[in-house]
Amino acid sequence: MAETDVLPPLRDADAVVFDVDGVVTDSARVHATAWKAAFDAYLRAHPPADPDQRRPFDAETDYLRHVDGKPRLDGAASFLASRGLDTGPDAVEEVAAAKEKVFVGHLRSGDIEPYPGTVRLLHALHRDGVPLAAASSSRHATELLQRAGVAGLFAAIVDGGESRRLGLPGKPDPALFLHAAERLERPPARTAVVEDALAGVEAGHRGGFATVIGVDRLDDGTHGPALREHGADTVVRDLAELLAPAAPPPHPAHTADSPREEAS
Repeated sequence: MAETDVLPPLRDADAVVFDVDGVVTDSARVHATAWKAAFDAYLRAHPPADPDQRRPFDAETDYLRHVDGKPRLDGAASFLASRGLDTGPDAVEEVAAAKEKVFVGHLRSGDIEPYPGTVRLLHALHRDGVPLAAASSSRHATELLQRAGVAGLFAAIVDGGESRRLGLPGKPDPALFLHAAERLERPPARTAVVEDALAGVEAGHRGGFATVIGVDRLDDGTHGPALREHGADTVVRDLAELLAPAAPPPHPAHTADSPREEAS
């Protein structure tokens, strides 16, 4: 069996919708870094009344709890509310704009790479004729896929710009994924969703998708179980796990002209 043979459960899907950040590209870590820079600066400028709430933004726990997989403004509001800070439009936009500036700097400098296992899986599915969509609340999703060299593998890309134009609610609402499946002209019940965020797997579960694949890249012993609790049917560490392993090359046969090992 060749390495590019797709294993269940994706083998049985008529179409697949992929999240982008943390699934196709390693941009989730850059988003977390950018949010930390923005939130820590905001906390220093606007310290909460409660001293216990002045601790810096945690790029793992706070990121997963408040901003991962959500539209930018929703994530900013969620974290500010958790620290008892102003969640009015001006405050939310201020911290979101600061985060955007840091993230774009990383994006333009080429700091973000695709995951090799995901790239292999995308090519395998594309060769099999499976329609693929990318669905992300990030306005940079299309550029990320283009820079990764995989944009052409997707029949549809629904990024944050299109989501806002259509007025789609953010995850965990399934609207983004449902719209992507509609663009592929496939019913959710025959479509798979691949996500790394808790809000994203919950969205796939709520949307009635055929299967929800959770991607756990943290290896902290807690994110994988949390993905399952929020609706993931299968959890993998890397999407290459959904490809059959390559068969070892055959041992070259000896011929009359080939050298043989001397007996010891």
